[in-house]
Amino acid sequence: MKTVQKTSAYNQIDFTKGNLSKDFLLELYKSILKPRMIEEKMLLLLRQGKISKWFAGMGQEAIAVGAANALKEDEFILPMHRNLGVFTTRKIPLERLFAQFQGKVTGFTKGRDRSFHFGTTDYNIVGMISHLGPQLGVADGIALAEKMDKSGKLCLVFCGDGGASEGDFHEALNVAAVWQLPVIFIIENNGYGLSTPSSQQFKFNSFTDKGPGYGIDAEQVDGNNILEVYRCIDKWAKSIRKNPKPILIEAITFRMRGHEEASGTRYVPDELMNYWEQRDPVKNYQRFLMSSDVLTAKLEEKIRKEISAEIDAGLETAYTEELPTADSERELADLFARSSKPISPSSNNSSEVRFVDAISKALDESMEKYPELVLMGQDIADYGGVFKVTEWLLAKYGPERVRNTPLCESAILGMGLGLSIRGKKSMIEMQFADFVTCGFNQIVNNLAKVHYRWGQNADVVIRMPTGAGVGAGPFHSQSNEAWFFHVPGLKILYPSNSTDAKGLLNAAIADPNPVMFFEHKFLYRSHTSEIPDEYYTTEIGKAALAREGEDLSIITYGMGVHWAIESIKSFPNLNIEVLDLRSLLPWDQEAVKATTEKTGKVLILHEDTLTGGIGAEISAWISEHCFQSLDAPVVRVASLDSPVPFSPGLEADFLPGIRLDEKIKFLAEF
Repeated sequence: MKTVQKTSAYNQIDFTKGNLSKDFLLELYKSILKPRMIEEKMLLLLRQGKISKWFAGMGQEAIAVGAANALKEDEFILPMHRNLGVFTTRKIPLERLFAQFQGKVTGFTKGRDRSFHFGTTDYNIVGMISHLGPQLGVADGIALAEKMDKSGKLCLVFCGDGGASEGDFHEALNVAAVWQLPVIFIIENNGYGLSTPSSQQFKFNSFTDKGPGYGIDAEQVDGNNILEVYRCIDKWAKSIRKNPKPILIEAITFRMRGHEEASGTRYVPDELMNYWEQRDPVKNYQRFLMSSDVLTAKLEEKIRKEISAEIDAGLETAYTEELPTADSERELADLFARSSKPISPSSNNSSEVRFVDAISKALDESMEKYPELVLMGQDIADYGGVFKVTEWLLAKYGPERVRNTPLCESAILGMGLGLSIRGKKSMIEMQFADFVTCGFNQIVNNLAKVHYRWGQNADVVIRMPTGAGVGAGPFHSQSNEAWFFHVPGLKILYPSNSTDAKGLLNAAIADPNPVMFFEHKFLYRSHTSEIPDEYYTTEIGKAALAREGEDLSIITYGMGVHWAIESIKSFPNLNIEVLDLRSLLPWDQEAVKATTEKTGKVLILHEDTLTGGIGAEISAWISEHCFQSLDAPVVRVASLDSPVPFSPGLEADFLPGIRLDEKIKFLAEF
């Protein structure tokens, strides 16, 4: 392993031609020169106000270009801010790239995101999001798909030395090592996380110290030496294609501009800046080619003119492109990939099935229907999950498709997106809904936004065993559906009975969008109903009447349906209607309007705490759209605004059941 030594004297990079042909050496030069020339142009445009922001990668080009040239074109790369060389090496048309930078409609995100925050499966690139680290788990998912398909391909993902402090780094490396995934992790160690030096980021001497701790081979390269980077990646890529496993590469380099141009570089000591200026990867490689008679001054001038003309032509085209015009309907329509219509069973055969078994049957039927479906979660394989939902699926479908995962929620959720990018489906079980906090970022910032941003669907279902009433205390009993209710791009389902549990879960798995699927733990073995034996799906976004009535309406979902029906027994003289929402996002506004107009009195019931709950939104919507139909104020009944207590007496007081009768009586007498 070679460590770059810092000296004050001029330190020319030690290039070794080896068996690389003259033509290939020249192609590498064109590949590294193009992003440098584009960046020089972008800095000029930034000063002219023609682009709004720029994240310069000057000084780091050799890593992106060397790595991209070492991979096959059909192998995925997940770059970051300073990897323009990946995009140019993959020959993305410059007019589209420049349109992206300018927020034009012909950019990859239609003006919805900036710079390199996009992906394109046409060029096998998946861009990052601003939250550093989540792309590492996505890379694991792509690599898992390649391994399952026995494609002989690998995946390569970039991370900065600062981003490697994130938990996503640990999780992704750990899962990749445990599952022996064909993925190359490149750490671009440029000495700073924005302005924070490495000495304030980590204590170890080199990222190569990290690899052995995970059981991963690690190597350090001079990240400013394009030939060394290329040879290193090429060597490992050839090995991984034959024998899948993860590799950690630390590329030592330096960023010659600010984190973004407004940041500046005043925090960098002059001596350090002078040292790295002497190790410029583009200028040093040019000198090497000149001294090796591979490049002449005349040829250099010709190459520069060709690249300059390509840049100018790309800019000229991008300038003529339109900025996107606002269209609210289109913006909302692009949140989701198109989903299929519901499927009805072809026969009338049915059986009495427990709620928990309805979930299991849906998973079994969907596994048969979709061979590309992968189940992942903690203890779901041999153990069958803590609620035994997947107990018998391992024997039927094997460990490739029914996967025990490490305790790495963020990485596994990111892998769901990676699998989706490679055309697979995934079901990810949170052992308890409470534990989803450990993967929250992947859900709300990656899965939920990806189709809106660049048209990539996230075919991921997240099963959420939820709810109180079982004495599980504050960390195993939360009703947290409202956390996700505010997030555009997610779908949220919450069945109250076995029939809907099976139909909605099948529908969620069939749907190509991210779905949060809530299952009340109390219902698993306490509720039984008759359900069709065959595969069917229940339409997402449609409520169902659990009980018809005319005097007042209870709008609820999940366990609330059972509380409502039980409470109604105390009011034999009232004809109460119960509307089961079933689908929380999207929710059935037409059904809510219909029951409101029918009875004129509405009570909204949910187990989640009162403040900020889903009932607040529905109540506000009714007041705004159905006010003339109301004969009384909309009433909400929910759990106390406190954590879920453990002791049975405290838990009963926390839950809304003891307050429900009182509120029904109030509303009926109003």
